[in-house]
Amino acid sequence: MTHVIGVDLGGTKTAAGVVAPSGDVLMSETIPTLNRAGGEAILDATAALITGLVARAADAGISVSGVGIGSAGVIDAVAGSVVSATDAIHGWAGTALVAGLSARLSLPASAVRAVNDVHAHALGEAWLGAAAGSSSSLMVAFGTGVGGSFVLNGAPVLGHRFVGGHVGHFASPFAYSDGVPLPCVCGGSGHVEAIASGPAVYESYLRFGGSALEALDTRGVFGLVDPEAHDGLDGEADARFGGSRAAALRAIEVGAAAAGQAVGGLINILDPETVVISGGLADAGELWWKPMEFALRQELLAPLASVPVVRAALGNTAAIVGAAKLVLK
Repeated sequence: MTHVIGVDLGGTKTAAGVVAPSGDVLMSETIPTLNRAGGEAILDATAALITGLVARAADAGISVSGVGIGSAGVIDAVAGSVVSATDAIHGWAGTALVAGLSARLSLPASAVRAVNDVHAHALGEAWLGAAAGSSSSLMVAFGTGVGGSFVLNGAPVLGHRFVGGHVGHFASPFAYSDGVPLPCVCGGSGHVEAIASGPAVYESYLRFGGSALEALDTRGVFGLVDPEAHDGLDGEADARFGGSRAAALRAIEVGAAAAGQAVGGLINILDPETVVISGGLADAGELWWKPMEFALRQELLAPLASVPVVRAALGNTAAIVGAAKLVLK
């Protein structure tokens, strides 16, 4: 029975797994992404990771016939190249991803395929995860950034120039401060990602008067409004946290509302059978989820009122499984 390797190549780590035709991940390994070493060094390290997994599979009597990659950046899925990438991976733009790996692995180019990592994530969820059995699904991930993918009849919609899915980069009325649009990492301003991503929640917390001494990052912001984190505080300590706690709650609610409104608008446009919400913020609990879903459903046109909105189910294996699906026969 033919198996394949699925690869999730991100800005900080690269994970890969041997995937059975059923979608089961039989064995996996993770390495740091050499994000400051350039494209060729990343290809060398990724090829070594894959080669090691192929050897482990062979020892278990499993043959591997292909490699699917979900990679950070805008990926030309036809040419198998990196069209553009952020500074998270230096020298990644312009890398011949498929050709470089196929040469290093002595595989025909037809046995290696690549898409953007969020498309791979969404494909995994559509195949075996929260949207399994749906003819169409919209997945939006809220974490370090905001990304998404629309999967239709088992294939992600990539767009004419392979930029489809950049759902963090359209205007949000929440992404303003004192009438000035908030800067976005893409170079624009007033975008969804500038208010609804994890780092944006932390920036909102500071902007709303929260103290950096009380919360060092977005995780700390959520900790400030966790009742269990404040059990046993005396009155003086509780008062000291009060202003930052109020800022934290406001930042979370604003970010969640912006996220929900954005997804609701996308649902109105795409009319997916199922909506999947993923990423670190989606995993943060009801404090974020409830205002997000409330804002989402406030945005929907009447025929869409009952659309299922669910959390992603596959966790860290989603992109590996989705990437594998690209080449599984």
